[in-house]
Amino acid sequence: MAVPSLIPGTADTARPSRPPTTASTSPGGRFARELRRNLTAHGFLIGAVGCFAVFSWSPMIREFLLAFQKTENGKVTWVGLHNLKTVYHDPAFWQAWRNTLLFTVLALVLGFAVPFVAAVVINEFRHGQGYLRLLVYLPVMLPPVASVLLFKYLYDPGYGLLNEVLHVLHLPEQQWLQDPDLSMLCVVIASTWMNMGGATLIYLAALQGIPGELYEAAELDGAGLFRKIWHVTVPQTRLVLSLMMLMQVIATMQVFVEPFLLTGGAGPEGSTTTVVYLVYQYAFNFDNYGAAAALGLLLLVLLAGFSAAYVKLSRTDDQ
Repeated sequence: MAVPSLIPGTADTARPSRPPTTASTSPGGRFARELRRNLTAHGFLIGAVGCFAVFSWSPMIREFLLAFQKTENGKVTWVGLHNLKTVYHDPAFWQAWRNTLLFTVLALVLGFAVPFVAAVVINEFRHGQGYLRLLVYLPVMLPPVASVLLFKYLYDPGYGLLNEVLHVLHLPEQQWLQDPDLSMLCVVIASTWMNMGGATLIYLAALQGIPGELYEAAELDGAGLFRKIWHVTVPQTRLVLSLMMLMQVIATMQVFVEPFLLTGGAGPEGSTTTVVYLVYQYAFNFDNYGAAAALGLLLLVLLAGFSAAYVKLSRTDDQ
């Protein structure tokens, strides 16, 4: 006869242990568990991918197909390279590319240097940097149409502010937007003022991440302001500068708003006709969507090739 135990939790309270359960090791089971665990994250991911597919990838695929098609009376026919030949033989084709490259070069000279210099100057202030950041970013917050109307007033040959200043200084007045030699420069100046705020804040953030000991060491070596900028500031912000240059080239090659609103798009003697404005003309003025898609495809291939080459060269320099 078994004697009952007097120690609580031993014989009379002992319960048979459950057999150990073996976790499923099948790939399907693991995927189901991970899916349930990260259901919210997968939901946001699927939503983002769906938005990109509908609003970005689908139009790109449609444009690629449209570049080799022709639509007449609602009937779509494949025409091969006919649209590309039509665009290539257009007299405005090469002029648009020349103007676009000119705008890109001028925008890099002004729009790349001016924000960097502004960031360096703001970084030297010990007080009031918040107000200066707000001041430099204010043009970005304005609607583009309002900014363009402001510059149209400045450039007006009759009562514009610039000609009034020239008149006070007894200098000859200029036909700013009506002169083929000045119109593109005027567009670049307006575009630089409208878009420099974001680049300036990015450069300023990069500058504030540079250790102060480097500048102190440069001062001990007798370096002046320009030598400190060249030997300390530029090397320390090289990655940001290279990335901003790539983004600016891509953005300036697609310029449309400024010349369209300031000079009507083409400008005097076609001096401000850009590639994107020519795409607009093909699509909405000439009703030739195939040629517009073909020209847009050429621009896409050029920018993609430039970006790939730039990234490859950047990786080579880093190694």
